Amino acid sequence: MENKTDFKVNKENNTITIQRKFSASRQLVWDCYTKPTFLEQWFAPKPLTAKTKTIDFSEGGYWLYAMMEPNGTEHWGRTDFIEIKPIEFYKSLDGFCDENGKINPEMPRAKWYVKFIDLNEASNVETIITYNTLKDLETVINMGMREGLASALKRLDELLTTL
Repeated sequence: MENKTDFKVNKENNTITIQRKFSASRQLVWDCYTKPTFLEQWFAPKPLTAKTKTIDFSEGGYWLYAMMEPNGTEHWGRTDFIEIKPIEFYKSLDGFCDENGKINPEMPRAKWYVKFIDLNEASNVETIITYNTLKDLETVINMGMREGLASALKRLDELLTTL
């Protein structure tokens, strides 16, 4: 089965919708999206790696992480968890920050709605990312969001074959 990333940009409502099918159970894919031991193995485009500073995967909690370049340069991100319905979906607010979790107001923040759909022997993840403005949406697209997500999701595919 070919696992392809479907990436759609809607400039009228400032959203990116990503659909991705995985050859793994919904529970296993959920775990890969919500547990740091798994997240660190895929949540960065090659050749970057991800490292967790802190995570509290609960409503009101957050994940503070860095994407690390091979030369050691760190790009920090913070994901605040707003609503969680285990193995069905979670909603979060994502943004760029410093190593202490202080959000960078110069960079776009986005609302993420990540939905996990059971397909018996496989699962589908639908992610809807909403930006406040068209300028914010275009900023992340120009930063390589499409290519970065495609690379990270390919890594997740590779990880899932080993679990």
